[in-house]
Parts: sequence; C-alpha cells; structure tokens
Amino acid sequence: MGNCMSFQPSCDATLDRAIRVLCSKGYIGNLKKNLRDLQRETEDLRAIHDVVKNKVAREKVKHRHMLKPVQVWLTRVESFNTRVDDTLSTSPAQLQKLCLCGICSKNVCLSYSYGRRVFLLLEEVKKLKSEGNFQELTELTMICEVVERPTRTTVGQEEMLETAWERLMEEDVGIMGLHGMGGVGKTTLFKQIHNKFATMSGKFDVVIWIVVSQGASISKLQEDIAQKLRLCDDQWTRKDESDKAAEMHRVLKGTRFVLMLDDIWEKVDLEAIGVPEPTRENGCKVAFTTRSKEVCGRMGDREPMQVKCLERDQAWELFRIKVGESTLSRDPNIVELARKVAEKCHGLPLALSVIGETMSYKTTVQEWEHANYVLTRSAAEFSDMENKILPVLKYSYDNLADEHIKSCFLYCALFPEDYEIVKESLIECWICEGFVGEYQVLKRAVNKGYELLCTLIRANLLTEFGTIKVGMHDVIREMALWIASDLGKQKESFVVQAGVGLHDVPKVKDWRAVRRMSLIGNHIKDITQPISMCSQLTTLLLQKNGLDYLSGEFIQSMQKLVVLDLSRNDIIGGLPEQISELTSLQYLDVSYTNIRQLPASFRGLKKLSHLNLTGTERLCSIRGISKLSSLTSLKLLNSKVHGDVNLVKELQHLEHLQVLTISISTDAGLEELLGDQRLAKCIDSLSIRRLNITLDVQLRPIYLSLLMSMENLRHINVTNIDVSEIDTNENWRKSKRNSSGLHNPTVPYFFTNLSTVGIVDLNGMTDLTWLLFAPNLVKLHVGNSEEVKEIINKKKAKKVTGTSPPFQKLEMILLEGLPKLESIYWTHLPFPFLKKIVKLECPKLRKLPLNATSVSRVDELSIVMKPEEEAQLEWEDEDTKNRFSPLISLGREM
Repeated sequence: MGNCMSFQPSCDATLDRAIRVLCSKGYIGNLKKNLRDLQRETEDLRAIHDVVKNKVAREKVKHRHMLKPVQVWLTRVESFNTRVDDTLSTSPAQLQKLCLCGICSKNVCLSYSYGRRVFLLLEEVKKLKSEGNFQELTELTMICEVVERPTRTTVGQEEMLETAWERLMEEDVGIMGLHGMGGVGKTTLFKQIHNKFATMSGKFDVVIWIVVSQGASISKLQEDIAQKLRLCDDQWTRKDESDKAAEMHRVLKGTRFVLMLDDIWEKVDLEAIGVPEPTRENGCKVAFTTRSKEVCGRMGDREPMQVKCLERDQAWELFRIKVGESTLSRDPNIVELARKVAEKCHGLPLALSVIGETMSYKTTVQEWEHANYVLTRSAAEFSDMENKILPVLKYSYDNLADEHIKSCFLYCALFPEDYEIVKESLIECWICEGFVGEYQVLKRAVNKGYELLCTLIRANLLTEFGTIKVGMHDVIREMALWIASDLGKQKESFVVQAGVGLHDVPKVKDWRAVRRMSLIGNHIKDITQPISMCSQLTTLLLQKNGLDYLSGEFIQSMQKLVVLDLSRNDIIGGLPEQISELTSLQYLDVSYTNIRQLPASFRGLKKLSHLNLTGTERLCSIRGISKLSSLTSLKLLNSKVHGDVNLVKELQHLEHLQVLTISISTDAGLEELLGDQRLAKCIDSLSIRRLNITLDVQLRPIYLSLLMSMENLRHINVTNIDVSEIDTNENWRKSKRNSSGLHNPTVPYFFTNLSTVGIVDLNGMTDLTWLLFAPNLVKLHVGNSEEVKEIINKKKAKKVTGTSPPFQKLEMILLEGLPKLESIYWTHLPFPFLKKIVKLECPKLRKLPLNATSVSRVDELSIVMKPEEEAQLEWEDEDTKNRFSPLISLGREM
C-alpha cells in the first residue's frame, strides 16, 4: 500500500510535465491561428500556381518549352495541395478536442501531432510561394524537324551537291559560301543542301533558312531569324538591336544550329545580329549564297565553291525537259533547232528554263526558226527575256559600286560572243575613256584598272581565262547590251554588230545618237561611204575585219572619237590623212596590220596617249613620232621598226612616255636605249634579235649592270644572239648604289616585274643563272640553244646572296632543242603554281627538280615529253615517280 501511495504523485507529476512540454511548442495553442494562416497562404499559392500554369500554356502555343525548375515547382505545388486538402478536411474535429480556451487538448498527443503537421505545411507553403517568383518560365523549343523546301527540276548539280555537302559537314568548316552568276542555280542547289538535313537526326538542334536579298538590315535579319526561333512576342518587340542580339545569342549559344542565308549581297555581321561564331568546338554551321566571290572572303570563306553553268549535254537535258517531248517529237527538224536554241543559253539554267518553257507550246518549225533568229540577232527581243531573265541578272549590275565600274562592265559587251578579251588592252581603253580616273602615273591607272577588272570577275560578271584574258557569258552580255541601250529604248546609242558576218557598215537611222560602235570580226573589206553628223561617237572597234581601205570621209566627222581599234586587219596598208581631224583621239591600235607608214598628218594627234604598232612587219618608219606630245604608251614589239640609235634619240623627246615595247637588233641601239635611264624604265617588253655583242672573234659577256635600269621590264624575248654569258658577279652590285637599296647585295632582285622570258637560238651561253634575279617569273621558254648545259649553275648561284629558291611563281616551263642541257636545278624545288612542263629534244636532262611534295595540286599539272625521254627519266624516289609519271603525255602538245 505504501509503495502504491508513493507512486501516484510521481505519475501525475510526469504527465503534468509532458503536457506542459507539448503545449509549450505552440502546436496546440496556435492551432486555430495556424489553420487560418494555412488556408490564406494556400489560397495565395494556388493563385500563383494558376498564373504560372496559364502563362506556360500560352507560351506553349509559341513553341516554347517549360523550364525544368518550373515543372518541378508545379508538381510540388500540386502534391502540396493534396496534402493540405487532406489536413484541412479534419480541422473541425481537431478543433473540438481543444480545451482550456484552446491552449490544451482533451487528447494532447493527437492534437500535438495534428498541430505539428499544420505548422510544417504552413512553413512549406511560404517556401513554395517564395520559390514561385520565376524570372523565366519557358525556353525556346528547338525544332529538329526540317520541312523540305520545294525545288525545281534540276540537272547536272548532283556532283556539286555532294561536294558542297561533304565540305559543309567537315569538322573544320564552320562557314561555307556558294558563289556564281545570277540564274546559275545557286538557290536551287542551296535548297537541296537544306533538304538533306531532313534526312539527318540528332546532329543539329535547329536549321534556319533565311532569304536575305539586297538591302537587308541588321534589324530585318534579326526579325527573320527570331520568327524562325519563335522569339517574337511583346517583350521582344520592345527590345533594341543590341538587346535582341544578346537574347538571340543566349538562345543559340547552347544549341547546334545551322544558319542558311540565301542571296546575300554584302557581308552579314553575325555578331551584330546575335549569331554565335560557328567553330569546330560548337559544331554549328553558317552557309550562304552570293553572286560575289568578294563577299565570300569577307564572310570568312577563303575557298568558296563556285556554282558554274551546265555543260552542253546537261544543258540540253534541262532544256529538253522544259520544252517537253510532245513538242520535240512533232518534227525531227524541231529537235535540231531546239539544240541550237539551247546552245544560245550557254548552260545558264535560268535561261534554259525560261526559254524552254516559252518554247514548250511552239510546235512548228517556222516558230523555232524565228526563235533561233531572234536569239542570234537581238536576244533581248525574245519573249520573256526582258521580263524574266534580264531583270534578274541586272541586280548584279545595280549592285556595282559606282558609274565608273558600271561603264567598265558595259564596255565589255562591245566584244563578240565567246570572245576572249586581253586584259591589258581592255584596261588601256578604260583609261582613255575616262572610266579609271585621273592619274599622272600610267602604272597607277593600270593598277586601278586591274582592281576594277578583278571586282567584275569576283562579282561573276566576267569570267577569267588564264592570267591574261577575260570573257563575258553571252546571256550576261545580252543584259549589258540591254542596259547600254537604256533597256532597249535607245538601241542606236550602243551599236554592236560584232561577229555577225557583215560585209558593209550597218545602216543607222541617226548617226548623231551613236556613242559606241563595235563591228569586230566581220567581213567588211572597205569603208568608203561618208558619214555626216557622227559627232557623238567616242568608240569605234573595227578589228579582225579583213579591212583593205578606210576612207577619210568616213572618220572626218568623228571629232569626239577617243578609241579607234583597227588591229588585225592584215590587208590594210595605210591610214587616211584625215585621221588628224580626230582631235579627241587618245587610243589607236593598228597592231598586226600591213601599214607601211604613218601619214604626215599623224603628228597632229595631240591628245593621242596610247599607240599600238605591235607586229606591223611592213612599217618602215615612225619618223615624227616625237611630235605626239601626249604619248604615254608606245608599242613597237615585233614591228619592222627596230630600236636603232636614231629611233632612240627621237623617243627621248617623248617627255610623257611611260610604257615602251620595242625590238632591238643592234648592240649600239641596245646600249643607247639602256643608257638612257628614263627610257630604260619605260621598257615593258623587249625583244632582242640577231644581236652579236662582239668586237672580235672573242664573245663578250652582258653585265647585269647594263640591264638593271629596266626595272619595269615584264617580258623579254632573246632570239639568235651570240653572247658568252650574263655576268652575275657581285662586283657590279658594288659599283652602284641608290637610296632604294635596289642594288644592295642582300636585296639582289631588280627584275621584280619580269614574268615572261623567251630564249631561242642562243649561242655561247652555258647557263641562265641570272634568272635568280627574276623572282616573279611565270613563263620560261628556252629553245634551240646548243651550248646551254644548266638553267641555274650551282657554283654561280652560291655566290649570289639573299635570294630565295627560284621559280616560286613559275606556271610554265618549256625546254626544247637543248642537246647539252643536264640540269634545271641541282636539287628539288617547290613549285606552288606550276601547271605545265614541256621537255622535248633534251636527251641529257634525265632528272626534273621535283620530289613528292614539290607540286601541291597535281590535278592542274601536265608534263609533255616523248616516249624515249620518259623512259630515261630518273626520279627522286618511288613516291615522286608515282605522283608525277601519270601526268606525262606523249608527243608534242604546245
């Protein structure tokens, strides 16, 4: 009993303490308040939840994807709501258990547990509310699916497509450009490249196609790309260019994208737009099409791919498809005529497609004959040419920088179809016409002319043929003629009847309207009819006509004539006295004609600055030439007029002369010419013929000190001369100095402009070591010289300090008839630009200076020699033999 009595107070005390502890946590005493707060906070949380969910739903329509943290938060809120609902559903029963004014409970343990749960939920709801304050709810959904773009029927682009695709997929290629003339099929090819991405999966996150076109601004490109990325919303429209660029960069930075820009006309500043730079590391790609090779370089593609016109068979196939078999099968003659019409398009897909579709419903031979006639006579008059072809090509013309270069371009249309225009002559005409600008130094004007010419080449408005000629695609030429005639409205201002078989000067309604006339390559034997009121003509091209007679009455009214070209009329024997009335004449070309003398009135051409007498093999004298006070360029190469002492003395009076080409056949004439430093600097091309530099039986050397004054020499031909050597001894370099350092032993090059050397029938010399002083040599021809044993002598070369290995720019070397030649160079050399080696009748030359790495691009190299010479060849090693022996062609292919 005693023990029981003592236990009761102990249990009561313990229970009392437990109740006080439970109640002191506030879980019971604050239950009512916590329930009210929980309900209020939960309502707020649910409102935030609904707002977030609705925003996500709205942005989903814009193809934006919910951010992962937002998705996790929404899931947690939904789970929380379930637990809160369960807790609040029992709150009335739990509140009834409270006693002592809510500070205690009839069932302390249950109330404590419930109160603690409410308290923890209250803490959780507050945390969820704070976490629901998101800055961003969604991100752009990158669409991997590529929707194929529709393309026209294509022919002949399969190989180009594979080549372009393989290059674009190379890891080291981030930027790739496709360039080509208008209408050549760049966009069609580009679409095919785009559609190939549809067959890929997983490699790229998004492929973006944008048509840029002319005049596209940064903001316009940003909008176009943003539309593709579905960034355009109210917030986007309120941003400036800089903020838009930052947003676009943020979106694209974490993705592998392909950006395809069709038809760009100038550099697109990717950084300003917000496009991350494509690199090997991020695996992104930027591809584009353009008409300008220069734009490719500015965009960062130094080796862009050119989209070229179709080959003949491919062009016919495309044309045949466009015309349709039902039309072609009507008459066998239609097929033959259709081939001729297709050839007029010269492989340009745009022309083939448009003209083919136009002719698809022409089912009679007469209609096809008429089409062929119109396309031959004046293609601009052909149906749909002015509407669908020429305007498309004209964009390239409109994009040229200024009127000068536009005039240069239109000038090229004066030449016949498929004509290869000599760059040098073309630029001289441009200079005289005033297209190049005012320059006191002719070389600077020529350099400017080359800059304009290269701009037209890079714009794919001209095509380059080798290093010295250019040409114009026939459809581009038609476009130029169309523009030159004010879109066909003033056809007589630009009269071009070149290569069309004329026998007489064409009839012109209003000669006063004629500004330029080209009758190149016809059969006009004589021009006798007088023409009055031809006062506006500035250009008259009459070369290659077989012209026999040119009357003074024909030209005497042409007071504004600036350019007159009579070259390659090999019958004409003279010029009329009335030529002196051409008071504006600046350019006269009578090269390769049969003229015997210049008229006495010739000296009256006070503005004449360019006179070309090249190849005038019957011209006896140019006495009085010193009266042409404006003459800056005189070409006498291969003329009967040689540079004797008397001629040189007369040339010394031409104060403005800057370019001279001349043939020399006497040692006195050579010494007189080279002794005049000003004249020597004018020499551009020099031919030395039948020159015997000897005072007695003993052959003399030519010292480089005699030749060094010709610092602007570009071409030299030496034929049938007797000379022991051209001395390369350093003593001559020590004999003269000048401020330019030209003759410094460590800077020995002074033939820096020399590009072509021809040596034939050379007697006495055993080597040509002096070529070390011509570092920019492009073509070397050595023939019929029995004493030559080496091109470069090792012992002599070792004495010349400061020179690099020779022939670094050599493209062609022709060696023939050299029975003693044993060596070109004593070891292998690099030939970065070599394209042709000709070795004929050189039995002792058994080793070429080649190893397996000498020529990087052997696909452009050809080697010509006879079978017996090939059999005797010795190669550096087996790799060298395997690399070059397949390139050898047998026989004589000069």
